[in-house]
Amino acid sequence: MRFFPIIAVVGGFATMGYPQPAPAPAPLALSAALQECDDEELQEAAMNALLQMDSERAMPILVKVLERRDECSLKLRRKAVFVVAQQEIEGTEEILLRVARTDPDEGVREQAVFWLSQVPGDGAVSALDSILMGSQVRAIQEKAIFALAQHESSRAHQILRDYVERADQPVELREKAIFWLGNEGSAADQAYLRELYSRIESRTLKEKIIFAAAQSDAAENRDWLLAVAGDANETMEVRKRALFWVAQRDDVSVADLKALYDGAAEPEMKRQVLFGLSQRDESQAVDQLMEIARSETDVDLRRKAVFWLGQTDDPRAAEFLLQIINQEVQ
Repeated sequence: MRFFPIIAVVGGFATMGYPQPAPAPAPLALSAALQECDDEELQEAAMNALLQMDSERAMPILVKVLERRDECSLKLRRKAVFVVAQQEIEGTEEILLRVARTDPDEGVREQAVFWLSQVPGDGAVSALDSILMGSQVRAIQEKAIFALAQHESSRAHQILRDYVERADQPVELREKAIFWLGNEGSAADQAYLRELYSRIESRTLKEKIIFAAAQSDAAENRDWLLAVAGDANETMEVRKRALFWVAQRDDVSVADLKALYDGAAEPEMKRQVLFGLSQRDESQAVDQLMEIARSETDVDLRRKAVFWLGQTDDPRAAEFLLQIINQEVQ
């Protein structure tokens, strides 16, 4: 295939050449396009063009967009927050922090807080810390907690640990910090939560730590949950909560649950273990329920074991129930 040259007139002189790619839009042209409030497609194209522009030229335009407060700038400001977060230059965190503190739209402020979690460096962590401690808006503080948990900095996680222990802060936010430390944290964070459990008095926070431990596959958390469930010094509600979560783990055996049953002195705890056994698919769980129905001295517990046997599809359970009816069980 032949390519025919294009003849063009530039400055009054004829020139000859081949098609060239269009030059990148000039900053002034982009600024003008962003003022066209009645053309959203053009504005979207302008914002996308800023992503292709070098940071030194793009950032002043983005700052101007973020300073706007007119009605048609809302979508632009939300997009600008994302584009600013992609600029790997000094000062990015200061701009996002200013947006998080001053933008009149809560959604824009939340976006700024979220994107701070993606900005590397200690500056972003400091910004998130100041938002967590300084904001009066609960939703913004929750976003700051989430962003700190997502940040790769060890200091970010230490900020969350310190926050959890601050009795002067809302319990609901401290619960959020525990949740994200348990879900996004390291092995060190998990160890910290287990250690913290023994030092706090709040039952609500204790239950959150138990839940956080249950979401982790770590063997240390499994063993710890079993220990809490079997600890007679704990309240019954806390022990039942630990047992409920640990019974659902794949790495907890039927033998582990039976050991809890045998070690429990309270009928209420034994009933909770029976429920845990009834939720297991292993044939060994049915074996244990039948054994308890045969040998347990507490009549109510024997009845409860029989009840749960009636909920299983194991054919041996049906035969066992028939033996009970015919008074053949020894």
